[in-house]
Parts: sequence; C-alpha cells; structure tokens
Amino acid sequence: MIKVLVISDYRTTLTVRPEAEIFIGLAGLGFDITIMTFKDCEYNEKFRNAGINIIPFHPENKMDLKEIKLIKEELIQGQYDIIHLFNNKAIVNGIQAAKKLPVKIVLYRGSAGHINWYDPTTHLKFLHPKVDKIICNSKGVEEHLHRQRFFDKSKTVVIPKGHLLAWYADEKPIDLTSLGIPDSALKIICVANNRKVKGIEHLLKGFSLLPPEKNIHLILLGKDMDNAANRKSIPPNSLQKKIHLIGYQENPLPFVAASHVAILTSLERESLTKSVIEAMALGKAPIITDLPGNRELVTHEENGLLIPTQNPKALAHAILKLYNNRNLIKIYGEKSKERIRRKLNNKVAILKTKELYEELVYLQKNKK
Repeated sequence: MIKVLVISDYRTTLTVRPEAEIFIGLAGLGFDITIMTFKDCEYNEKFRNAGINIIPFHPENKMDLKEIKLIKEELIQGQYDIIHLFNNKAIVNGIQAAKKLPVKIVLYRGSAGHINWYDPTTHLKFLHPKVDKIICNSKGVEEHLHRQRFFDKSKTVVIPKGHLLAWYADEKPIDLTSLGIPDSALKIICVANNRKVKGIEHLLKGFSLLPPEKNIHLILLGKDMDNAANRKSIPPNSLQKKIHLIGYQENPLPFVAASHVAILTSLERESLTKSVIEAMALGKAPIITDLPGNRELVTHEENGLLIPTQNPKALAHAILKLYNNRNLIKIYGEKSKERIRRKLNNKVAILKTKELYEELVYLQKNKK
C-alpha cells in the first residue's frame, strides 16, 4: 500500500473540489492518504468518510523551522512514500522537511508564469533538485517550466484537475431580472478576481464598442470587480445600464447557469481556468483569449471563439457573432460540455495520479 502525505488548503468546497476529489478517489483505490490542512475545512468530513486521515495543520509561513520540524516528524513517524505539495507555503516547508528522507516529492503547478531560473526563490520550490515530479495542470504550464535553463524536463507530467458534469447538474440559474437584465437579453458573464492579468480593462472597452441598441448585458463577477476603477471605466451612455458589477459571490455558479456566454480576456499566464471549465460544464459558449492554456479548452469555431489579447474590436466582433447566431451559442455550449466530459474528467485525473504514484514508488524500490 502506497502512503501519501498531502499538504493543501481545502477550506472552500467549490474552489477545491477538483483537487480534493482526486484524493477521495485514490483512497477508494486503496491508497493510504493523510491530508494536512486547516482545521475548519469544509471538505474534512468528506475526507474522513472516505477513510482519509486528517491532520489539522497547514503552514502559515515560509521556511518556518517549527513547521518544517512538525512535517518532518510526521514523515518519519508515518513512513510515507510520497509527499504531495500544492501551494507555496506547503512547498517550501515540505521540501525542507523531506530532505535526507526516502520520500518522493511531488509538486503541483497550476499557473504558467512566475517561475524563472535566475530567481533564487524558485530554487527553493519548483527548481529544487530534491523534487521528483511536478504535476502541471496544462501543457502551457509544462512548456513554461521546460523553458527554464538547466531544468530536467523528465520531472514534469501533465495531469489536469478533472471535473464531473454531475457536480453541476443541480445548479439552478438565478433570476437576473432583479438586476435589470431582461429575459430576452444575451447574457455574457466573466467570473474572475479583478487583477490586471485578467484584462478587464480591455473587456470593458470591447463591450463599449457594441451598438447600444443591441440587447446584450455583461456581468462581471468576482473579487474587486465592483471597484472604483471598473465603475469609472463604464461609458456614460446607454450601455451603462447593461454592465453589471456584482463583485465577489461565494457561489458564482447560479449566475453562470443563468448566462449564455462565458468570457475571459486574460493577457497572459493562463492555465486551465476553473471558471471557464465550470461554465463549459454548464453548457455555456466560451469566448476567451488565444493563450496556451485557453487553447486546451477551446478550439476556435468548434466549441467556442478564441480572440487576440488586448483587442477590444475582436472581442466586440466575437460577441456580435454569437448575438446574431443564437443557435451557434447552443452548439458551442453542447460541444464544450462534451469536451469536459471526455478530456477533463475527474476519473481520468485519478487514474493518471495513481499511475504517477505507482511509477515513483516502484522505481524507488527497484533502485534499492
């Protein structure tokens, strides 16, 4: 039986579900899984019901000697075969704890960018020589790692976090008429945290180019989407009432379910964006920028539309294309849903992770 120690943050069910369900699946396949995470995690009860041991601890700092010691003691006492680390604090402390121990180190990387061989801090994480494997959430993430000088390309493996359509089957659309959005409108939604890399400035510029008489409404949902800068960017014309800055919602899926089109105008560094995957699983037609991770989700004019980055005119053209052909929205939505079912399936992620673990442990034993 392979013993695995996982260190990650499972405090919000909706956010962590694709990752957490991998370990529930692995436990069902006979793996001995222990998870270090925060005490108040929503997923802890599900973990325990699956036979997973929970240690109510998560690192609070980087390179913390007390936290490193605690992890090291658990690795020694539990005689683990693998330690699987997901976030920066877990990675930095976990690698230090695993030094000089016969345990394989597996890291997760979900973002393309912010790893550079000349940055000393990356050698404490993804470029550390002790790391055995890095699970990349997309080919784009893997390609970024492979561009780093002196990097051992054999260390990476692409295993996207999988989803199940059943997770979204019971999502009920919210009534958007309360926001002043008529039922007859084409409803476009962008779910993201409002960071510069998400290109919201260009999204608002593109929307402002639409003919004002078109019955199209835009919903911006996520942390800081309703900030002063975005409000100031809304044109003071008839389109003003068609742009809805909702801000953060704990569960954005009812808003997505009530929309027709999911849009993402990221400028760089996209992997497989969870908000787009969720929209596709709900049968929504995607319009997203032409970036490596995005291209793994959308094939242009097959299950959605790819547009250039920082190009408001192309964005407006894509929106009008779907506005003038509602049947195309339905086709793209159905094909997007099918793509999630076939290519981003939770069961595939579980089996690929199983194969990786077995390969690492069996190789270690064969070398002995």
